[in-house]
Amino acid sequence: MNGKLNSLMMTTLMIASAMAGCLSDDSSSSVDLDDADGGYEYASNVDNHRMLMGDVCDIKDLSGAYDWDGVKDIYESGEYAEKSDGSYRTLNGFAAASGKNHAYDTYYGADGSWDLFVSAAIEGTGAFSDESDTVRDQVVEKGIQNGIMTAYAIHELNAAIIKAEAGNWGPDDAQHAWDEGWAFYHGPDDSGADFDGCGPYATADKRAGNFGTDDADGTAATNVATLAAMNAGLTAMQNQDMQGLVDARDEVLKNVVIVYSQASVRYASKMTVDLDEDNGDYDKHQAEGHAFFRVIEAYVADHTDSCYNNKTHGMAYIGASVASACDAFTWTQYQGQGDYMCYNTALHTVYAEATTEEICNGFASVFPGSGMPGYYADYGASQIVDIFDLSNDGDTTADYEAHVRMYLQPAWDAFGITSDDIGELV
Repeated sequence: MNGKLNSLMMTTLMIASAMAGCLSDDSSSSVDLDDADGGYEYASNVDNHRMLMGDVCDIKDLSGAYDWDGVKDIYESGEYAEKSDGSYRTLNGFAAASGKNHAYDTYYGADGSWDLFVSAAIEGTGAFSDESDTVRDQVVEKGIQNGIMTAYAIHELNAAIIKAEAGNWGPDDAQHAWDEGWAFYHGPDDSGADFDGCGPYATADKRAGNFGTDDADGTAATNVATLAAMNAGLTAMQNQDMQGLVDARDEVLKNVVIVYSQASVRYASKMTVDLDEDNGDYDKHQAEGHAFFRVIEAYVADHTDSCYNNKTHGMAYIGASVASACDAFTWTQYQGQGDYMCYNTALHTVYAEATTEEICNGFASVFPGSGMPGYYADYGASQIVDIFDLSNDGDTTADYEAHVRMYLQPAWDAFGITSDDIGELV
C-alpha cells in the first residue's frame, strides 16, 4: 500500500510540475515586461497588448510546419494575451472586426479584409485552394506578422488622434492608444522570451539589411525614425500639441511605406532570378511579395493614378488625382515665352516626355469617338498586384524589380521618400 501511495504521489507531483511549467510558458509571468520596449517608454499599462506578439511567434512556427489546425487554434482562440476577465485577445478578433481606424477595409471593400485574406490561406480556400503549403505558409506568416500587426498599429495611432481631438489627451486615453501602437509594432524586447523577432519592427531590420539602410548595429533607419516619431508623438500628447501628434503619425506611416516598398522590390527581384535560374522558388517568393505589398497597397495606390497617351502608348503618372486631370494637358509656353512644353493646367506639372504638340494632345480622360478610357485610377498599384498575382506564372523577359520601382515612384514622391531612403538591393 505504501509503495502504491508513494507512486501515486510522485505521479501527481510530476503532473502538477508539468502543468505549472506549461502555465508559466504560456503566461506573461515568463516574460520580463518592464516599462519600455526598444527605446519607447510606455505612459500606460499595455502588457496584455504586448503579449499578443507571442501568438504571432508561435503561429509562425506552426505555419512553417504546415500545422494548419494549430495555426487556426491560436489565431482564433488566443494563447498569450490573457485579459483580466480570463478571455484572450486574439489576432482574429482584430483582423475580423469592422470600423477600425485604418484604410484596408475601405480600400478592399470588405470588413475584416485582413482576416479574409489570412483565413483563406490558413484554410486553403478561395485564392489559395490550389496553392501549395509553402505558398500558404508565406502568406499566413507575412500576412499576420506584417499585415495584421501593422493594421493594429495604424489603427491605434489613429485612435490616439481621435481621442486627442475629443480632448482626451491623458495616459488612460490618447496616450494609451498610442502605447498600444508601439506594442503591436515592436512587441516585448525580452530576449529570453524571443518575442522581439515577430513584429513589423523585425521585418524593417531585415529589409534594411537587404538594402544597406541599417546602421552598424543592424538597426533599420526606418526603425530609428519610427521610434523617434513615436516618442515625439507621446511628447506631443503630453503637451496637447495636435499638429505634433499628426506629424508623428504621418512619419510612422511614411516609414511603413518604405519598409514594405523595400520588401516588395526585394521579392520582385527574387522572382526575376527564379525565372532565369528555374530554381523552383518562384511561387514562394511571389507569395511573399503578394503579402508584403498588401501591407501598403491601400496607402500607396491612390498616388499611382495615370493617364494613357494614345500617341506614345505610354502612361503619365498624375498622383492622387481625378479623371479630369487627363483632359488638362496643353501645349504652351511659360508666360508666352520660351520653348513650348506639355503643361497640365490642373496639376501644374510639366510632362517632359511629350516633346511635340501631337504627343501632348494624346491625353484624354475618355478618348472621343472610341469611348476608350484614358484615365486609370491606381494604375501603378494594379500593375504590382498583377506581378504578385499567384496565377501569374511569370515573364522571363521582365525585370520585376525595375517594374515595381517604377510603379511605386509616384507614391514615393507623394510621401517624400527618396532613393536613399529605399536604398539599393544588395
